[in-house]
Formats: sequence, structure tokens, C-alpha cells
Amino acid sequence: MSPELVSILVLVVVFVIATTRSVNMGALAFAAAFGVGTLVADLDADGIFAGFPGDLFVVLVGVTYLFAIARANGTTDWLVHAAVRLVRGRVALIPWVMFALTGALTAIGAVSPAAVAIVAPIALSFATRYAISPLLMGTMVVHGAQAGGFSPISIYGSIVNGIVEREGLPGSEVTLFLASLIANLLIAGVLFALFGGRKLWARGSVPTDGATGEGDAGFTDGETPGPGTDATSGTATGTGPVTSGATPATPATPTAPASPTAVAVRPGREAGDTGGTGDTGGTAGIIRLTPARIATLTALVALVVAVLGFDLDAGLTAVSLAVVLSTAWPDDSRRAVGEIAWSTVLLICGVLTYVGVLEEMGTITWAGEGVGGIGVPLLAAVLLCYIGAVVSAFASSVGIMGALIPLAVPFLAQGEIGAVGMVAALAVSATVVDVSPFSTNGALVLAAAPDVDRERFFRQLMVYGGIVVAVVPALAWLVLVVPGLG
Repeated sequence: MSPELVSILVLVVVFVIATTRSVNMGALAFAAAFGVGTLVADLDADGIFAGFPGDLFVVLVGVTYLFAIARANGTTDWLVHAAVRLVRGRVALIPWVMFALTGALTAIGAVSPAAVAIVAPIALSFATRYAISPLLMGTMVVHGAQAGGFSPISIYGSIVNGIVEREGLPGSEVTLFLASLIANLLIAGVLFALFGGRKLWARGSVPTDGATGEGDAGFTDGETPGPGTDATSGTATGTGPVTSGATPATPATPTAPASPTAVAVRPGREAGDTGGTGDTGGTAGIIRLTPARIATLTALVALVVAVLGFDLDAGLTAVSLAVVLSTAWPDDSRRAVGEIAWSTVLLICGVLTYVGVLEEMGTITWAGEGVGGIGVPLLAAVLLCYIGAVVSAFASSVGIMGALIPLAVPFLAQGEIGAVGMVAALAVSATVVDVSPFSTNGALVLAAAPDVDRERFFRQLMVYGGIVVAVVPALAWLVLVVPGLG
């Protein structure tokens, strides 16, 4: 067996173990890089570490550090409830507010599971309260997270753009962002039309006097939560919110382990912990702006301006802003370092280090020539999209993108397929399937849904996820790849 084939089979084993045993894929990839690099490629430690993505490490740590501070001091709570108050009783707008909110959170740097974990309990409590389809609400939250997931300063966007730059491919940050945004927006529109959107419009408005606070999960002041929810926490009884150091609650039905991209998330502050900036002002649960929250919002805006307007490094800028906030409000920021998405950092750095070993030993060129050897560029392109979708539905979206894009480099270098469109198609195909209940985001939605038949809801998510896997890669290929055929 050739060394190249051995290295690819080891990569497949890494994906299988990470999926079936819930072991972090990055840790497995580091071990694989050591084993394959030493025993097969005859590389020393320096050769193995040559592929370590130091620039992406700083981006991942910096952006998630800044966002962890925003969670710790209640800035994300303020954003959530400010968005909810905008609908003022328009039931039909609630799913779209949740879509926009999760999109905004991921666009400014939240890890996708973190944004879903923050918004899903509130969104699904609203679904129960106002008789909105939980499938509609849950999928709107997930697709919203993916809609904003490829902004130039987002985690996914930074990773993919970094890989494209490292591999010397032509790239377009705007095209990548818009491709994911438009794809998920169109899917959300179809979902809204199919799962009761017109009926929601017909219902008009409902009374929503008073703003929602952190503890009421979107219930109006003086009202009683719907059945199956806890009046204090606003979350489903028996499921509870996802808390720091805990994994998402798993459904009663047997499911595959959550994707290893799952991160420890604390949506807002811990119960009973108001902290220095956590007060609600004592007025109907309204979460008011405080100096720390104003400064954090300013820092988020400054990050966007610095990266997009002045082309500064996103990771270094985010770390610098986070340090300023930590220095000014150390009590609110004390937990933030622990809430950096270390599992995602480990995952992407491990996978890309292993990909570096593959490049050193010539596997990337060998595999790319094999894909190109199919002889039909469009067929090869659509196969790559489907591989990304199928694997990502059960494993890590970030991991599969980190592996597939480098594998496609020699194939794209032939110039017959446009690299920008192909990368965008791969990114959309590998992330839009995160509605699957076997993925982290799908599991979070399933766990957060109050007062539902979980077995039925699980089947609904599984069927919907299967439809997405079957349909979206072909559409992404048709729209993004076929027009760029050379």
C-alpha cells in the first residue's frame, strides 16, 4: 500500500473515531500527524509542526475570547432581548428575529454552536408560547447561525479564507460570505412558507407589554409560561440550558455523538450571578446598557471596522480589544479565558497540522491528481460537495472544510473549475447540513425544545437533514461551480 493511500486511510479513521467515540478530532489529528509523519513520511518534529496554523490559532483564540467577554458581562443578553423587543407582538417576525440574531452573533465572531446555544432555548420557548412549529423555529436558528458564519471576521470565514490564502488559491471573502448568507436565507424562506408562515402572518399581533429579561426566556411581564417550561428559567423542564462545562443535553432517542466541534457554552451569566454589570435595573426584567456593555459593543464595532476598513489582522485586533476590556472590568472577564473555544482551536489546529503532513509527503498532489483524473471536472466538483455534506452531517464542519479544500487544490490548479465558486460551494455544502440531529447544532436545538415529542422531533430533524444533504450540494454546485467552468 502506498504511503499516500495510508495517510488518507488514517484521515478517514480519524473522522470515524471522532464521530463514533466523541473524541476531539483535532487531538486525533495531532496523534495521526505524529504517527504518519514519523513512521510513514520520515519527518522529524520540525517537519510535522511546519503545518501548524499559527495565524489561525490567534484568530480563533482572539475572536472567541472577545465574544466570551461579551457573554460574561451580559452584552449578548442585551442583544438577544433588544432583538426580541423589536417584534412587539408580531408572531410571524419572531422566527426571522431569531434567524437574524444568530446570524449576527456568528458574523461578529461567535462559534456557531455557541450562538445556537444562546438563542435556541429562547427561540423554542417562544415557539411553545405562540404555537409556532418547533421544526420551523429550530431550523431558522441553525440556518441563521450559518448565514452569518462566513463573514470575514467570523470563525468559519477566518478559517476558510486562511486556508485559501495558505494554499495559494484565488479567493473572495465577500463571495464566500454572500454565498452562505443567500443560500441560508433562501432555505429559511422556503421553510417559513412550508411550516406555517402564512398562518403566522394571519394571526397578527399578540400582547407583549414589558420587555423580556434574562430569566423569563421571552415571556411577557406578568404572563405565565406555556406548558412544559420552567417559569424561572424559561427553558424546557428536563432539558435545561447548556451551561459551562457541560455538553448539550441529549435526546431520549439513540443518536450519534455530537460533533466534536461542540464547545462549552454558558448562554449569559450563571444563575444567580449578576456580577458587576449584570443587573437588570429592576424594571420588568429589562436588561439595560451599562458601561461595560457599551464598551463591549464598541469593541465589536471596532473589530469590524479594523478588519474591513483598515485590513488589520482579526486575531491580533480581537486579542487587543479583549485585553482592554479585561483590564477595565476584570471581574466580568475573569471567566472569559476559560470560555475560549479551546475545543475548536484544538480541532482546526490538529486537522491543519495533519494536512500539513499530507502536503509534505505529497498526498495532496497525489489525491488532487486522482480527482482530476476522473476526466469530468464538473463530476469531480459535485462529488467533493457531496463528500463534504455527508461527512459534515455526522462530524465536524470545520474539520471537513480544513481537509477538503487542500485536497482540492491540485484539481483546482488545473483551471477548469473556478476556485472561488468551488470553495464557496464546498463551504455551503459542509455547513448547511448542521441541522442534522447528529451534529452539534441539531443536538442543541433538540435539547432546547420544550413540551415536544422528542422522538418525533428527532425524526423530523433527521428527515429534514437528509433532504438538505441530498439537495443542497447539487444546488450549490449548479449555482456556484457550473457558471465558473473554464
